[in-house]
Amino acid sequence: MKMFSAAGAAGIILLSLGAASAQTAATGPNGMALYTFDNDSGGTSACYDKCAANWPPFLGEAGADMGEGWALIERTDGTMQWAHEGRPVYYYVGDTKPGDVTGDGKGGVWHVLTD
Repeated sequence: MKMFSAAGAAGIILLSLGAASAQTAATGPNGMALYTFDNDSGGTSACYDKCAANWPPFLGEAGADMGEGWALIERTDGTMQWAHEGRPVYYYVGDTKPGDVTGDGKGGVWHVLTD
């Protein structure tokens, strides 16, 4: 799996995870993998409290632009979270360094954001 870049102000970057897979995975500006959550629906986050402590939302600021497919959604606490193709996007606290994708498949509902 390779990491892909969505050019924009927030600085999505590339990180190669190996040549065996044709899929690519997104990382945030800190180089950490980004994830989606199957329990989110309608462009709304279902991850709060303990969930958000383990899966911090990928936050942005109003007016920021990440390019095609990216948008900011408002969370219930008023913060703005990035969404890709309508799916809110998160980090995973179990990933400790760039290139880690230890959250992929967790609980059968968390998935690395791929192209």
